[in-house]
Amino acid sequence: MQVTGRIEGTPPASVGSAPMVICIPVYNDWQLVPELVRRIDRTLCGMNSSSILVLVDDCSAEPPPSRFSLEYRALRQVYLLRLRCNLGHQRAIAIGLAYIHDHFQCRSIVIMDGDGEDAPEDIPRLLSRFESCGESHVVFARRARRLETPVFRGFYKAYRLLHWLLTGRSVEVGNFSVLSMDHAASLVGVSELWNHYAASVFKVRLLRQMVPIDRGRRIAGRSKMSFTSLVTHGLSAISVFADTVGVRLLVLNAVFALLCVIGVMLVLVIRLLTDLAIPGWATLAAGILFIFLVQSILLSLVFVFVTLQGRNTSTFLPIRDYQYFVGAVRRLDTDE
Repeated sequence: MQVTGRIEGTPPASVGSAPMVICIPVYNDWQLVPELVRRIDRTLCGMNSSSILVLVDDCSAEPPPSRFSLEYRALRQVYLLRLRCNLGHQRAIAIGLAYIHDHFQCRSIVIMDGDGEDAPEDIPRLLSRFESCGESHVVFARRARRLETPVFRGFYKAYRLLHWLLTGRSVEVGNFSVLSMDHAASLVGVSELWNHYAASVFKVRLLRQMVPIDRGRRIAGRSKMSFTSLVTHGLSAISVFADTVGVRLLVLNAVFALLCVIGVMLVLVIRLLTDLAIPGWATLAAGILFIFLVQSILLSLVFVFVTLQGRNTSTFLPIRDYQYFVGAVRRLDTDE
């Protein structure tokens, strides 16, 4: 069965409906996916629930399977959404979420990674909290314990500190979460989703709750994300709060400029009213401080113009533009 992405502006027909749709971005980890799907199906059976599974293929170099030779008991349908080019983890989630919003009918959407670190066995805990709050909150898994190396944890703590200093928000969550279709409708209408899913939830100010869940172990192999990819991922989260970052840097720059002015005034006071100044020292110190002051003013202007330009520029909107990146959609649970 082949389902094409919608290119024209006409409303799409619903592909399917279920109480829940699970969205998983995948890049070259297809050897892990059958085991992950088996665990998801087993978990849903234990909940007496059913779901549709959407696997977003981020244009993997490794070919995805033509179908899964599995017997599904709780998964009604399994779709493979292949992107035209590699866009990265977060943008694959953005396109998957926009596609689900346009083509499926459901009460809840689960976003999770495809390597097993977001354990399917923890889905009931997220759904329980989601239902207990009346489906009005986006429920995230807050990592109570991580399994990474000490070096990674050290860099991660440094990043969390930088994120907090620049945005005023602490980093506590990843992609593993449950949200309603109404939440999805809000998210796919903002450009921030293109950069980072979790950060966009905070940016849009959707109601949120967190459930402490330990990060699971990868099913097999090692992560495909390089150090550069991890840095890019972190900067993408910060970029969602560009306005806040710009204002904070502007205030910091203003404080630095004020200190420069105070320094120049102190140099003049020492030079004109006391005998403490060394010949030539006042001119040198005042010149250096004046250069710092000019640089501070120029940086402030740059922060202002960059922030205003970002607000005025027409950017990617998932609900409007996602279909241009959808290559093909097909079923993996049937030979039709």
